[in-house]
Amino acid sequence: MKKAVRMTRYLYLLFFVGGLTQATAQDFRKQYRQAKDLYEEKQYSAAMAAFKPLTVYDQANPFPEYASYYYALSAQQLGYGSVAKDMFLQIKKLYPSWDQMQEVDYWLCKLYFDQGDIFQALSIASRIKAPALRAGLTELKRYYLDKVNDSETLKMVLEDYPEEQEAGRALLKVLGQQPYHLQEKAMMELLINKFNLPREKLVTVETPKPVFKDSYRVALIMPFLAATLDPSPVVKRNQFVLDIYDGVKLAADTLRKQGINLEILAYDNERSADLTRKILLQEELKSVDVMLGPLFPEESKPVLEFAQANHINVLVNPASSTIEFAPHPYSFLFQPGHETLGIRSAEWVAKNVRRKNCLVYYGESVKDSVMAFAFIKKALELGVNVVYAEEVRRETSAGILSTLVSATEHDEWKNPLQFKLKKDSLGSIFVASDNELIYSKVVNGVETRGDSIVVMGQESWLTDTSIDYSKFERTRVNLAAPNYRPVNTAAYADFRKKFIQKHGLLPGEYATLGYEVTMALGQLFRKYGARFLELLPPGELQPGYLGMGYSMLPAHDNGLIPFIRFQNGAITVSIPE
Repeated sequence: MKKAVRMTRYLYLLFFVGGLTQATAQDFRKQYRQAKDLYEEKQYSAAMAAFKPLTVYDQANPFPEYASYYYALSAQQLGYGSVAKDMFLQIKKLYPSWDQMQEVDYWLCKLYFDQGDIFQALSIASRIKAPALRAGLTELKRYYLDKVNDSETLKMVLEDYPEEQEAGRALLKVLGQQPYHLQEKAMMELLINKFNLPREKLVTVETPKPVFKDSYRVALIMPFLAATLDPSPVVKRNQFVLDIYDGVKLAADTLRKQGINLEILAYDNERSADLTRKILLQEELKSVDVMLGPLFPEESKPVLEFAQANHINVLVNPASSTIEFAPHPYSFLFQPGHETLGIRSAEWVAKNVRRKNCLVYYGESVKDSVMAFAFIKKALELGVNVVYAEEVRRETSAGILSTLVSATEHDEWKNPLQFKLKKDSLGSIFVASDNELIYSKVVNGVETRGDSIVVMGQESWLTDTSIDYSKFERTRVNLAAPNYRPVNTAAYADFRKKFIQKHGLLPGEYATLGYEVTMALGQLFRKYGARFLELLPPGELQPGYLGMGYSMLPAHDNGLIPFIRFQNGAITVSIPE
């Protein structure tokens, strides 16, 4: 009897609690419906107050996720962005498997855009895959990215999100609204082609028309040091400048016979920045079509400022690979920049070296570091495994030989059979330096090993008389050689003959360079007129006269780099596609 009474009481209590729970759940539903009605009536402050108690977890409350969601939306509608963001982030933390999480991410994306955090907004956007949200997400990104007027910010966005079409569209629009001479033509073409963007809608600045002339004025601003010159046949301390000038004048004579007239104006700046500024005060310089020079960085700033103010093309130091000479749209380099040398070398290794493990050595200079890091980045992109990279200093240079030729096994005559760095474990070594202390140790180490390593270096190594060219051949050295000019061509024979007739001696390196640069300028004038730098299509090959040619990159340096090596005592050349 007692047992039956206890059972009756238990069942009564169970039914009572069940009824109470059902009643409580009904209360939660009623509160939620009332809060939702307030939201739909756009009474957002009242809706926030009504949703607030429903955001707290309760076993009988089936609505904490939805209440939190609409609480955040109400806050967002009232302009309380931080409150809304905090609530959305709380939802993600407390209810990670909620089936409305894509909508939460959508609104978080908008809130981050509202707060100017473009990169976080796009990071969240990349997680939204729901088809129903894609159209709205595209409109959202377009709306906010169109507000960004800084091209550098948009470029950084594309570095992090290279497939983000709306960032590409926004960047094209920014570039397309700038004066034409400031446009980065290669970048624009890339964006149009990659994202299939409408050029006519986004590029609003008219393409300049070519300006052809009967005669083009070329101003040379160089340290001729005329006051120190004497008629003696001895080599002058600025002989390379005089050689460049001789090459320029000879090229002008050649071009004249082809119907291209150049007026050469020479200004002696005596390697002085102050004197350079005084030269620039001459009114006639405002009408020149191209300035050749200056040759040294300290003199370049006033010339580049003058060129930008007067819309004059500047071919800075024709022998330099320092991109600092070409910091704005009117200046350009005839040589490849150090970064380009590194990139092209990596492309050559990726294509031509079977074994993909690579070592990198570079010197202490900034140019060496730039070249090395550009090589490493591009090599990794192309699947080359850079197993080790080292900045080499004089006191650490002995470590190169230690790495390459430390033997672990010897034959009976004490010749090394195996090394700490195992034979044929490397495919290549890239040396980003013209320091003989560094590259000679690499070449000697590879020769000692006697394996199949390919050494990648620079054409400046050929001026070092301490290494015989036969050693370059034995060790499979390949050199980036932007100034390679075959001497067995009809064009070179004609140039050499004319130079000897005029000067009574063979042309040297700088006379040849002056000639080649001026011949290239003449062909650019013929094809594109005085405003060639604005019209020259990026990447288009301009055939060389003595050399391999010219292909301007977006950085305004030369992207065409031949690679040479010795085979059977002769030079062979290859050019990466």
